[in-house]
Amino acid sequence: MKGSLIALVLAGSTIAAVTGIVAAKDDVAKDLLPPGSVSRVEGLEAWKRIEAVVTHPRCANCHVDAKAIPIWTPAGETKPRVHGMNIHGGASRIGTEAIPCSTCHMTSTQANEPAPSPPRAGIDWQLAPVAFIWFGKSGKEICAQMKDPKRNGGRDAAGLVEHLRHDASLNGFIPRGWAPGEGRSTPPGTFEDHVKDMARWAAAGQPCPN
Repeated sequence: MKGSLIALVLAGSTIAAVTGIVAAKDDVAKDLLPPGSVSRVEGLEAWKRIEAVVTHPRCANCHVDAKAIPIWTPAGETKPRVHGMNIHGGASRIGTEAIPCSTCHMTSTQANEPAPSPPRAGIDWQLAPVAFIWFGKSGKEICAQMKDPKRNGGRDAAGLVEHLRHDASLNGFIPRGWAPGEGRSTPPGTFEDHVKDMARWAAAGQPCPN
């Protein structure tokens, strides 16, 4: 009986993931704009808004280097600082070597309330891969990194937009950045604004500031 329940849970998770991928691809087809339909100037304006999002503490705090020390911006604060309680992500990036992120950060689609409870998301909590370091980098550096398939998970411009949609279909970290719970700062605009800007940036050829 127990084995059957586990199998059902795994099957449900697989179906949800596949469904999320299909839904993400459908949305991406609607999001993308024809290449060259957006000027370089408009593309740079879109990047400026993207930069304001990805450098915001709510997004950059988990994009840390190989030391795997998370950055923290608690409720009621706006500036990032080293995560409290001596938390360390370890080589696993999920904290299994010491205190797993999941000890406090539950995997849940429930709203991030009441504050100041630890934020949660619909996927398991973890630091971004070590190759995706954003914290402490300039917008120009992040731009070059984000458009480079060798440093962005092998994604082209359309793949970056699909990444946003797929994460949203799982109630993941990206859309949750705009819904972290009362008292916590949020990036400018909305998740949908961010997707549109990524599509504009893609159509302009992913220009980066000089």
